[in-house]
Amino acid sequence: MRVTTCVAVLALAVAFCGSPSAIAGPTLDRIKASGTIAMGYRDDAAPFSFKDRNARVRGYSVELCEQAAIEIGKAAGVEAPRIAWRPLSAAERLDAVTRGDVDLECGMTTISLSRMASVDFSVPIYVDGGAVLVRDASKFTRLADLKGKRVAVIPGTTTEQALARTLTAVGSPAVIVPIGDYAEGVSLLEGGKVDGVAGDRIALTTMRSRTSGARNTDFLPSDISFEPYGLVMRRDDPDFRLAVNRALVELYRSGGIDPIFQRWVGLLGRPGPMLHAMFYLNTLPR
Repeated sequence: MRVTTCVAVLALAVAFCGSPSAIAGPTLDRIKASGTIAMGYRDDAAPFSFKDRNARVRGYSVELCEQAAIEIGKAAGVEAPRIAWRPLSAAERLDAVTRGDVDLECGMTTISLSRMASVDFSVPIYVDGGAVLVRDASKFTRLADLKGKRVAVIPGTTTEQALARTLTAVGSPAVIVPIGDYAEGVSLLEGGKVDGVAGDRIALTTMRSRTSGARNTDFLPSDISFEPYGLVMRRDDPDFRLAVNRALVELYRSGGIDPIFQRWVGLLGRPGPMLHAMFYLNTLPR
C-alpha cells in the first residue's frame, strides 16, 4: 500500500510539472483561454505610443510590446495571440493595470519604488530626463528664473514630484498649472498662459517639432529628474514578467533594438552614453 501511494504521488507530481497551464501564472492562463493580450497605450506619448492618422497604434514602446507578445504567446501556448489595444491617460494607466483592464502598459512610464507598491515593471526600455520648456523671448536661463512663474505639468507623474522638489531645492517655488497632456501644455506656452512646461524631454521635443509656434522655444539647460521607462504589468506574476523580459533582453542582445530605435527615436538624435549603458547592462545572460 505504501509503495502504491508513493507511485501515485510521483505520477501526480510528474503530471503537474509537465503541464504548462499548471505552472503558468494567472495572466498566461487567461491569455491561453482567450487567445488575446490586452495592451494599453497613451495616445499623447509620441514617439513611444500614439495612434496615427490611419487609426493604427504605433511607436517605440508599442513595437517593443508587439515583440513581447510573440514571447508571451509561446509561454501561454498560443501560436499567434491577438492584441487588443486600449487607450489610457497618464492618470489612469497604473489603475488600469492593477484592475486587470490591460495586461501590459506600453507607453512612457517611469520605473519608481513607489509605483512598485502597486504594479511591476519590465527591465528598462529607455532612459530620459525631465526638463522644462520655455519661450525664447522669456530669456530664462536657469531653473531659479522660474520663481513665482506658472509652470504646466501633468499631475500624478514623477515629473510633477521632481519639479516641486527641484524648485524647492533652489529656493524658487513656482505656480504649478495642471494639464491633461503635453499638447495642452505646449498650447498654453505658445499662448503665453504659462511660462514653462515640465515633462520628459523626448516627449516635449516631439511635441515641439510638431507645433509650428513652439519652435521659438528651448529647454532650460538642467534636467530636473532621471526617468527610466519600463513596460508596466501586474505584480506577483513572475511567469508573465519573465516572458516580457525574455523578449526585451533578446532584442538588446541580438541588436534587434537598433532598427526599432532608429525608426522611432533616431531622428531626435543618437543614443547617449546613458542609454547605451542601459541596453548593455540589460543584456542578461540566458
